[in-house]
Amino acid sequence: MSNGLRPRFSVEDAMAFVRKRGVVLVAAKGSEPSLVEAIVGRSFKGSWWALAERKHVYHTLRAVSESEEVLVCRLVDGKITLVHRRLWPALARLAGRFAPERIARVRNEHTASGRHASHAIPFPAWLPSAVVAEAEALGEDEAVAAFGAWLPRQV
Repeated sequence: MSNGLRPRFSVEDAMAFVRKRGVVLVAAKGSEPSLVEAIVGRSFKGSWWALAERKHVYHTLRAVSESEEVLVCRLVDGKITLVHRRLWPALARLAGRFAPERIARVRNEHTASGRHASHAIPFPAWLPSAVVAEAEALGEDEAVAAFGAWLPRQV
């Protein structure tokens, strides 16, 4: 752009980011990239709610989080994590290696009183039957190859 500003990171850009990466953190600092940092185009300190772009971030995160292609869970270090649908069969095949709370689907809602409420849908209740079939057809070596980077470290 000629005005020196970077083009706005759209919902489509955000979905492509999640699809390409497979696993991303929403906003936390950690071992995986942050979708909020991708949306705003820079790292930041503190809450993204304090950013000038907070409305755009909120609407983009909401659209991505509500997509049927994205699992919102606490996979990476217990932080809010987005997992793209292409990795769900491998995740399902390896589910026994994760603490159940890490692969439960997290759903957020704003109550009538304005409070924020979080609900967990346990694994495998959130898993579509088509993904169950894909997981059953997937060999463990294939699943580890696809999802191994996010497996808990054995001690």
